This record gives sequence, structure tokens and C-alpha cells, in this order.
Amino acid sequence: MPRPSQLDDPDYAAFAWGRYWRLMRWMTLATAVCVLGALTVLYISNGWVSIHLYIATGLGITAAMLSSAGLMGLVFLSSGSGHDATIEDPLEGEVDIGD
Repeated sequence: MPRPSQLDDPDYAAFAWGRYWRLMRWMTLATAVCVLGALTVLYISNGWVSIHLYIATGLGITAAMLSSAGLMGLVFLSSGSGHDATIEDPLEGEVDIGD
């Protein structure tokens, strides 16, 4: 049977998820700044090319940065809450990791 996780406690889960969403809000702000900077540099270097170029660039940067931030935030949430340590490893005693 798996060991209990700290995320099973509603108070700690609220704290951990609040920290995750705070990280995501900051990363959304950082993403907006990067998109505006990239679009500005693109406009200064190339002028007005096509609206589709600017839309694709903005959406591409946004998708890449927010998906990366979301996944890394979930890794930090899982690791920081001790959720990773609660798994039951059936091969724990059988595998030599070279310690």
C-alpha cells in the first residue's frame, strides 16, 4: 500500500498548489515580457512583414514558455511536497545503483 503523501492534507495541498499558481503567474508575466521583447526586435529588424508572422511568433513563444513553466512547476510541486518519496518501489532491494 502506498505511503500517505503530504498532498493528502487539505491545508498543505492548498499551500502547495498556491505556491504552484504563484509561480505560474510570475511566469505568465515573464512570458508576456519576452513575447513583447521578441516582437519588438522582430519589428525593428524586419519591419512590418505579415500579421501572421507576429501571431505565430507570439503564440510559439507563449506555448513554449508556459508549457515548460507548467511542467517544471509540477516537478517542483511533486518534489517539494514529498509526493515523490511516497511511491512504493517493488524493486527497492533488488537494484544496485552503485552506492
